Parts: sequence; C-alpha cells; structure tokens
Amino acid sequence: QVQLVESGGGLVQAGGSLRLSCAASGRTFGIYVMAWFRQAPGKEREFVYAIDWNGGNSYSANSVKGRFTISRDNAKNTVYLQMNSLKPEDTAVYYCAARRSRGSSWIYGYDDWGQGTQVTVSS
Repeated sequence: QVQLVESGGGLVQAGGSLRLSCAASGRTFGIYVMAWFRQAPGKEREFVYAIDWNGGNSYSANSVKGRFTISRDNAKNTVYLQMNSLKPEDTAVYYCAARRSRGSSWIYGYDDWGQGTQVTVSS
C-alpha cells in the first residue's frame, strides 16, 4: 500500500497560481502512475492530470491544458501540480492518487488516494 499526503491548497484570486504537492510513502517502488483528481461541491470527482512515474509521460484533462503542469521528483517520492491562470471553476478538493499496476488508461484503476487539499479560487 502507498500512503499519499497532499499539501499546497488554499485561497487564491482568479488568475493566480498555486502549486500542490503530493508526498508518497510506503511501497512506492510499486508505483506506475500518479495522478491528480478533483471534486467540486455537488459534482462527481473528475480526472485532472496524470504522470508516468518512471518514464515521465503525462496526460491532462482538456479543461486544464495550457494552465496546469504536472511534474515528479522520484528522489523525494513527490508529485506536483502547478496551477496557473486559475479560474473560479477550478475550485474543488484536489486528490492525489497512485496506481500500482500497468494499464492503458490514464483515468481509471487507481489504488491509493490521499485525503485531499482544498483549492478555492475567488472571482
């Protein structure tokens, strides 16, 4: 099992930036993909961005293309989500997830989840 702890959320004005961090511990050697999801009030959880833990390939949702960037630091077992040009509709709880198996989908099949960090973007 992998334990995930997110940090970096907060309140920011529209157009501003935040960087989220997700620190992984436990059986991190088994991680294949790490991702960020988000859930806004009254809405279902949605995929945001994912990164291959070893190769560095990544995939994002269309809604964040050109504004968000994902990166990883394998030495620190940490994945980051740099969020720029934030919009009020980005307001949500952001969750980090890890997948411990190979697969063809960037969006499904995640095994471990963090507790989430709140991001609020004011207009």
